[in-house]
Amino acid sequence: MCILLNKNYNDMLKFQNIKIGDFLLADNDGDVLKGEVTDLKFGTPHQVRIDIGVQEFWYDLDQLSAIPLSEEALTDLKFQKNVNEDGTVKYSKGAFRIMLPAENDFTAMEIWYRDEKRHILSHIAIHELQNHFLDMTKVHLNEEAF
Repeated sequence: MCILLNKNYNDMLKFQNIKIGDFLLADNDGDVLKGEVTDLKFGTPHQVRIDIGVQEFWYDLDQLSAIPLSEEALTDLKFQKNVNEDGTVKYSKGAFRIMLPAENDFTAMEIWYRDEKRHILSHIAIHELQNHFLDMTKVHLNEEAF
């Protein structure tokens, strides 16, 4: 199965795309910290509880932002990098693979797990990669090694 995805990376963070376990940036009175989503409040307004390491706080969507996908982010998620002779770059974590057309070119990529492939034609955020990973592997992508 192959899925083709194309989106504008600058789209606002959408509540329906956030899942427990996702990593986001939270603005805590001007101090922007990376944290993990621990709960979702579906009321009005929608809120997201984030564990920023010290404790957990509830945030409105306008206090949250996505973490861009980058080599540093993939390294933090324990992906292994392999630069191929043709200049393409493959990142792997277990049987899950990410193929980039060139080093640090996250504008187009192919991700696959077993017989499922997805082509992503724009830059995505870490939480979106986590959601693809979960959908494809049924395991949540986090900073633990396989």
